[in-house]
Amino acid sequence: MNYQDTVSWMFQQLPMYQNKGKSAFKKDLSNTLKLSKHLDQSQERFKSIHVAGTNGKGSTSHMLASVLQEAGYKVGLYTSPHLKDFRERIRINGKVVSKQFVIGFIKRNKTFFDVNSLSFFEMTVGMAFDYFAKQKVDIAVIEVGLGGRLDSTNIITPELSIITNIGFDHTQFLGDRLEDIAREKAGIIKENFPVVIGETHSETETVFIQKAKFTNSKIYFADQLVKDIYDSDLKGSYQIHNVKTVIQSVEILRRSGFKIAESELKKGLLNVTKNTGLQGRWQALATQPMIICDTAHNKEGLTYVMQQLQSEVFDMLHIVFGVVNDKDLNSIIPLLPKNATYYFCKPNVQRGLEANKLKAVFRENGLIGLSYNSVNEALNYAKLNANKSDLIYVGGSTFVVAEII
Repeated sequence: MNYQDTVSWMFQQLPMYQNKGKSAFKKDLSNTLKLSKHLDQSQERFKSIHVAGTNGKGSTSHMLASVLQEAGYKVGLYTSPHLKDFRERIRINGKVVSKQFVIGFIKRNKTFFDVNSLSFFEMTVGMAFDYFAKQKVDIAVIEVGLGGRLDSTNIITPELSIITNIGFDHTQFLGDRLEDIAREKAGIIKENFPVVIGETHSETETVFIQKAKFTNSKIYFADQLVKDIYDSDLKGSYQIHNVKTVIQSVEILRRSGFKIAESELKKGLLNVTKNTGLQGRWQALATQPMIICDTAHNKEGLTYVMQQLQSEVFDMLHIVFGVVNDKDLNSIIPLLPKNATYYFCKPNVQRGLEANKLKAVFRENGLIGLSYNSVNEALNYAKLNANKSDLIYVGGSTFVVAEII
């Protein structure tokens, strides 16, 4: 198989949460542990940092990777989902894994995958860990896929665990109370290793403190400890939370022996996109009219994005919007402005919600617009209708943003 055949096989033959939803969610780590043994415990051959959270874990992971790169380390970075190419999930110093490695990894292990019915995510995590071990990275930043305790990445013993924040997302898997969701994410805290919490919330603070006490882990609440912050090239006022989390994390890493100068911390925060290739976080795609896209897709993330939108200067607001079919629309519709023209679309994934259904729900709530056959068609009509002084926002789902970047 060539690269495209290999990736197609991965997507089509194995269950993947991003496409199929709940049917692809597994409630134990047995398959991942089998794969780890098959790969000679590759995750034990490099140092790591583990990053969980409802929002901000992607930005935080990329920021940390950028800072460590500026400090001269060889840095692995595992994130999900990708926007354009599967290989975006696995990088070293910003460079994506080679097509040859992806092809070779699947070819070498395909029989094992078939026999054990591994999921897309389990297989991909194994690929990342195997790649980082063989490339002898100094440290890898590993982003949790879903939750924490039962996530496939949770077989590592990291130098530092990070939990950015807690909000209501994936409640069908993680629970419908913030305390329950926090317990799932607290599952990444490891015995005798420190943990940084990005944002303090009264409903979850005790959960984290109790877990840290149980595991004898020093715990640090970044928003309480970090007073001075630095600028980042990742725009959006909401990034302040992630910057504080990174600054506190760097301080902990220094105590563990990592040499990171203050100038390298500042430079890393200013060069996240350049160093890591991150896209889709309050990203400007054009001017006149201004076109902004952002991957925020739940209540907490969209709250910050809508606040940022209100601070922008424009005449008229056009919103290209699409979601997946298990999205809690009742939690996000109240956040969205009524004085905007909407362009409803369905992201091109199996879980995408039909544009007409989305339009109907929004209309019931006083948000008016038309539905379109694709994300790109919706964006093109928004461009046709917008004046140079208007603003077009594209979002609602990572998959919507992926189609227009």
